[in-house]
Amino acid sequence: MQEVGVARRGAERKSLSELGPRYKWVALSNTTLGLLIATINSSIVLIALPDIFKGIGVNPLDAGNTSYLLWMMMGFLVVTAVLVVTFGRLGDMYGRARMYNLGFLIFTISSIALAVTWMSGDAAAIWLIAWRIVQGIGGAFLMANSSAILTDAFPANQRGLALGVNGIAAIAGSFLGLVIGGVLAPIHWHWVFLVSVPFGLIGTVWAYLKLHDTGVRVKAKMDWGGNITFAVGLIAVLVAITYGIQPYGNSSMGWTNPWVIGALVGGVLVLAWFVAIERRSPNPLFNLSLFKIRTFTWGNVANLMASLGRGGLQFILIIWLQGIWLPQHGYSFEETPLWAGIYMVPMTIGFLIAAPISGVLSDRIGARGLATTGMIITAGTFFALTILPVNFDYVVFAILLVINGIGMGMFSSPNRAAVMSSLPSNARGAGAGMTATFQNAAMVLSIGIFFSLIIAGLSTSLPGALTSGLTAHGVPAADANEIAQLPAVAVLFAAFLGYNPVQQLLGPALSQLPPDQASFLTGRSFFPSLITEPFADGLHVAFWFAIVACVIAAVGSWLAGRGVPVGESVGEELAATASESGTIPVDLVDMSRADSSVTAGRSVSGG
Repeated sequence: MQEVGVARRGAERKSLSELGPRYKWVALSNTTLGLLIATINSSIVLIALPDIFKGIGVNPLDAGNTSYLLWMMMGFLVVTAVLVVTFGRLGDMYGRARMYNLGFLIFTISSIALAVTWMSGDAAAIWLIAWRIVQGIGGAFLMANSSAILTDAFPANQRGLALGVNGIAAIAGSFLGLVIGGVLAPIHWHWVFLVSVPFGLIGTVWAYLKLHDTGVRVKAKMDWGGNITFAVGLIAVLVAITYGIQPYGNSSMGWTNPWVIGALVGGVLVLAWFVAIERRSPNPLFNLSLFKIRTFTWGNVANLMASLGRGGLQFILIIWLQGIWLPQHGYSFEETPLWAGIYMVPMTIGFLIAAPISGVLSDRIGARGLATTGMIITAGTFFALTILPVNFDYVVFAILLVINGIGMGMFSSPNRAAVMSSLPSNARGAGAGMTATFQNAAMVLSIGIFFSLIIAGLSTSLPGALTSGLTAHGVPAADANEIAQLPAVAVLFAAFLGYNPVQQLLGPALSQLPPDQASFLTGRSFFPSLITEPFADGLHVAFWFAIVACVIAAVGSWLAGRGVPVGESVGEELAATASESGTIPVDLVDMSRADSSVTAGRSVSGG
């Protein structure tokens, strides 16, 4: 395939010297805006879901509507995980700025389509999910190419700062989305999607006019076999995880569902086929030879495990706050979604403090010590959360959230800078896509794991607690037993959505109870006290999983920089690897040497 020439201004190929010293800051500000609105939209619906479903007239807790709820939450994440590596490869081939601009346009159009939803019922739910998936496509273009654009635009001694600021937007946006969704959704649920439109329009025009391709383009054919097998395999695995947390038959979860098992096994087999294709492809989607770079390999292992550890944390903390702590401290169930987002702000503050500082420090002292220490700190906060009472003192909780955010910030910026700086210039788009794929897939996997652990903990003791608690307050034994047999996921989702769970579960039976008993059962204290102990069992198991994941991430961060001398350029590292193994393609080694003017003297020891 011939390299495509681009006539329009927004993707014109220029050198950095032609663009001037200010261009790098233009690239940083625009890509930061792109990642910020993309990640805000990945989480904004979490808090807004009750108002969205109420607005379209759908009860997400009805058995037939659970899939709507799950796909509204996870559809965006699934599609970005699947497509981001392909779009990074397209950026390498056709221009990173060009693909990034396309992503901004798609994202803006989908935001408009979401904001003007006029339907109701199932049609509205399907419309919203479909356009959320399209929005995820736009987000994947933005995520796949932003890091590569910055790595091209900034000199080696400033990449930690640039990628650190960009990384702040990527992670802080997911926390800010909770607060923004909580504020806007009660006013009108359309505003949750409308808020992105002006920023999308500004960003699209700005990127078209100001961003240019400064990196090396690769003449190559698209690896269709790799693209298809990767997409089919990863979609099968992620969809199986999504449906694995739904009830199946008499089971509280769907992990015994033959369809889920078949999708998991089949997905893994297709991904194994994908690896075999990539080993033989002259233009692979996943450039497996990049894993010969120690910093890239271990940095991605660390990033994958860190994402597994923290990915489901948002959901667990939201359920903890909304279902137990906030009602016990005077908040109505209708208010809990907004306040859950507000009470999690300390984590964002900790991250915003640590990420830019660690990014600057990693440019000077390397990323190894910072990233490793950050993961150890994060693991320590998870351990502290395991010994914190379910009905905690908020000051202690807030301090732990700040420290947790600091730990994640110390890891995120140095890890991202080290991984991206370890790549030759002609592979940065593909490398960024591979890294984003690991991270986004880990987020979906983490949600499935955390939800499964919590549901497993609830399923063992919640039925007995429900039966005894309800019958003690006048609910007929038959009704209490029937409610106790409902899947634990229904209780979990009710708490997550800010509904009054007992009111949802009892339904018409409430009218048959004495007014004082009905009032007590649907009050702020009964349900939280009922699920405190069952929830704590699952919570502790989930946090221990996060601890193990963070410790592995710390080990990966340490190994990423082991044995790489300070001052060795990427070209030298690749050439050394090629001479030892003979497995690095010649064009990669040649291109890394051609990039020596940029990479000379760069330290990758901090990987």
